[in-house]
Amino acid sequence: MIKEISVGAVVFRKEDNSLKFLILYKKPSNHYRESWDFPRGNIEKNETEEETARREIKEETGITDLNFIKGFREKIGFFYKRDGKLVHKEIIYLLAKTEQEKVVLSYEHNDYRWANFDEALNLLTHKSSREVLIKAMKFLKTSLNKFF
Repeated sequence: MIKEISVGAVVFRKEDNSLKFLILYKKPSNHYRESWDFPRGNIEKNETEEETARREIKEETGITDLNFIKGFREKIGFFYKRDGKLVHKEIIYLLAKTEQEKVVLSYEHNDYRWANFDEALNLLTHKSSREVLIKAMKFLKTSLNKFF
């Protein structure tokens, strides 16, 4: 069995008195179903999780201003088939604050949204991503004074 590890982040920023979360949209294609999800990508040799998340977020969104919040790390896993072979995919999500509102999408995505918590929860395609968002929000609520 093939094993893949990706790292991404729940990226958020403060707007007025609320939090906005970055959600990326990908149209369906031969290899992917339509989805709204967080930025992420495969870890490269000798990269740390944070380096992977930073690189992928920059590649996919152009965002370079990232402050990773220590203490938040969520891992999900699932199986899928690629070229007839079973792949075990693990995705590790970190949490990152940004002041940068402007997003420049790469060819990998078709749209994006800075969404409040409820909007993001409704947009996210995968149950596991919604669960990560809920955990991120709980973490932020218990730690808000540290970050704002």
